[in-house]
Amino acid sequence: MSFIEIQNLLKRFGKVVAVNHIWLEIEKGEIITLLGPSGCGKTTTLRCIAGLERPDEGDVVIDGKPMFSKGFVPPSKRGIGMVFQNYAVWPHMRVFDNVAYGLKIARLPKKEIRKRVAETLKLVGLEGLENRYPTQLSGGQQQRVALARALTRNPKVLLLDEPLSNLDAKLREKMRFEIQGLVKRMGITAVYVTHDQAEAMVISDRVAVMNQGRIVQVGSPEEIYHRPATKFVADFIGVTNFISGVVAELNGDQAEAVLETDFGRVRCSVLDPESVVPGRSATAFVRPEDVEVVEGAGVRENTFSGTVLHRVYLGNILYLFIKLGDTSLRVQARATMPYREGDEIRVYLDPCRTLIVRE
Repeated sequence: MSFIEIQNLLKRFGKVVAVNHIWLEIEKGEIITLLGPSGCGKTTTLRCIAGLERPDEGDVVIDGKPMFSKGFVPPSKRGIGMVFQNYAVWPHMRVFDNVAYGLKIARLPKKEIRKRVAETLKLVGLEGLENRYPTQLSGGQQQRVALARALTRNPKVLLLDEPLSNLDAKLREKMRFEIQGLVKRMGITAVYVTHDQAEAMVISDRVAVMNQGRIVQVGSPEEIYHRPATKFVADFIGVTNFISGVVAELNGDQAEAVLETDFGRVRCSVLDPESVVPGRSATAFVRPEDVEVVEGAGVRENTFSGTVLHRVYLGNILYLFIKLGDTSLRVQARATMPYREGDEIRVYLDPCRTLIVRE
């Protein structure tokens, strides 16, 4: 049995179905991210795990104990710690009192409270700041206070609802690694909610991609990125190019197909053979880093000529936006490449990385 089981969970708000009969199993010590656009149901799912929302159907089982079907288990009895998007630290309390709040409610001895708070503040890098007020802290330090408060009661499960969204880009990147490392060291089972795919890729053991109240794919960051189940997942995770056309050929085992496009015949791999039918339209995707700029006079299959529309220099890499027929491709190239807008260019689409994906 998995440590957390989400079983056929359904949650409505009036006529709006926020979570639509989802199933998900989370193993002990795993960090799983619920990833998706605003309104996809990820935060509502998290709040059901926490007990802050009651589902209309289904159940959440934590460590073998149902949270709803055999009587409602309140949040304080679920063994969870939660970090909110806005931190929810009390501005009138010093750091020590913010972190100690849950322990005081639980009526732990003062000596034990002091010990636990000191240990947790050291763990999150806030030792020495016990007597400061939140207004005297940076955004990253306030985020650590909220994290320390969630951890100080030694929760079975840590729930994080977009905890980095209020931080600037550099601090957000740093805190991704800090949270991932801290949770792994403590061996806590964690459910993390974000709409930021980079956060999900860094933090997660597995990612559950959600759309319109449903889970559309669950897998490791590598699986989600390289073998997305649908066009939505391919588009939402990372930067990608889509190529539309008609299936002209399909080989015997349906692992490869030829797509007739506006700029030529493109040989592709097929992720879902049942979705590809000769004579019907289909969409392939290829990541910018998987499009190769061809230099020299050699000719090989899946090489096409186009025109550079835009050039974007980002220091370590160069993005070229290329026009092939009526199709535009973004290509990640070496920063030293000399191409300018209007230049003719040839690109190679690797058939193993140009993948027809289900709509």
